[in-house]
Amino acid sequence: MTFFASLPHDAGVRHILGINPAAGRALIEFHSAVLRQVTALTAPHKELLAAYVSGLNACAYCHGVHRETAVAFGFEETLIEQLLADPDSAPVELKLRPLLAYARKLTLEPSRMVQADAQAVFAAGWSERDLHDAVLTIGLFNLMNSLLEGHGVKGQDHLYKDRGAALARDGYAPLLAHLPASPTE
Repeated sequence: MTFFASLPHDAGVRHILGINPAAGRALIEFHSAVLRQVTALTAPHKELLAAYVSGLNACAYCHGVHRETAVAFGFEETLIEQLLADPDSAPVELKLRPLLAYARKLTLEPSRMVQADAQAVFAAGWSERDLHDAVLTIGLFNLMNSLLEGHGVKGQDHLYKDRGAALARDGYAPLLAHLPASPTE
């Protein structure tokens, strides 16, 4: 059950974004620009970050959808849960570890970020642009987690699998078709 009577009981992101279609369109376009632009930090890496941040925030909907998207991109099904339980022993490539540590700290203790956090990412071989893309991804999912939780939208397992597969296959742009042209439609 959502907090908004106007939302269906099985609401998802597209329903929330439909409340303010102009903002919804901008947010979907931002998702595409951040998560699907080809850079050294790949779409699978960004989806792993999205799932991890959402797990840290205990956002069931975003964690479920982006966990399934990361799995569709080839990550092991249990990896994100292992990262959440013990990030130091989770089986993840060494180059990703400082990015995941950065994501954790930026999500849980943002005011405690220091130059050494960024330096650890650079020392692992990531560029400033890569870290910028990671920060955009982390920030986007902290926002999305608040958006979903603030509307009382939790989702269900079958939805996570369906949405995750669709996002891996088609990206975010198809979500635009679900938004009305104006708030009155």
